[in-house]
Amino acid sequence: MRKGICLLFLLAPVLLLAGCRREEPARTAYQLYFQEADLSSSAGEAPFRTETVYLYDAETDTPRLLAEALVTELLKGPADETLKSTLPAGTTLLSLEIKGDRARVDLSPSYESLSGVALTLADSAVAMTLSQVEEVSSIQITVRGRELAYRERQVLNIRDVLLTPEEDVISTVDVRLYFLNQEGRLTAAEQVLDLYEGDTQVSAVARALERKPEGRDLLSPLPEGFQVKSVWLEEDICYVNLSSVQLEGMEEGALRTALRALENSLASLEAVEEVRFLVDGEFRRDLGLSG
Repeated sequence: MRKGICLLFLLAPVLLLAGCRREEPARTAYQLYFQEADLSSSAGEAPFRTETVYLYDAETDTPRLLAEALVTELLKGPADETLKSTLPAGTTLLSLEIKGDRARVDLSPSYESLSGVALTLADSAVAMTLSQVEEVSSIQITVRGRELAYRERQVLNIRDVLLTPEEDVISTVDVRLYFLNQEGRLTAAEQVLDLYEGDTQVSAVARALERKPEGRDLLSPLPEGFQVKSVWLEEDICYVNLSSVQLEGMEEGALRTALRALENSLASLEAVEEVRFLVDGEFRRDLGLSG
């Protein structure tokens, strides 16, 4: 009996410790995008490499919190000495908000020192890092709430930043894209679009209209920041889904021009007989321009 009591006393501390042990909070791995410190060995390849960071799920349970945490970690710079940050030292995150599918990232004044290729690399690093937030498909980077006037495009489509290299083009498609001429009228431009892994013909057309026209005398028919949320083909009907956030406050004339350019360009595909517009997934007959 005494031996049993002694054994119980010996086991008691062990049982107590086991009962007090807490489970480690759940974490998820994410990738931060940095630049090779020595580009001489990159042989012309993309200069970016990733570094893994683990974020606690409980602290990143909304798209905004996750995006904010990712940018904050990116601004800390890499732990790997073979990498370097594309963002200027001392840059801090002033605010971050997500409206619709766009992340608006406001940074401190040191970011304003970038221009040219350096600015493109920094913008790309932020965009690729935020591509891990499923709800975000485009980003807008400002400095103390102001756009950089010398930046060619104020809104970056993450899909464009993540495009695969030319050697991964799997096919092409001939289309007529409708842009604005110098008189402000829609005019057709024959183009051959590359299709990458995961592309469809209709998504390639929508993306091409969002980019700067190739012709010097042509202008984009889409207002700055206007972006198709999703586009797909069912039999011979093409569905174009738009975001209500982007449509708010848009001038009616500019909206009609953008919709007509989209409809005419998509209808130039052999597989498309009709184009229908939706807003946040709801069919909007009033946005149809034909028929």
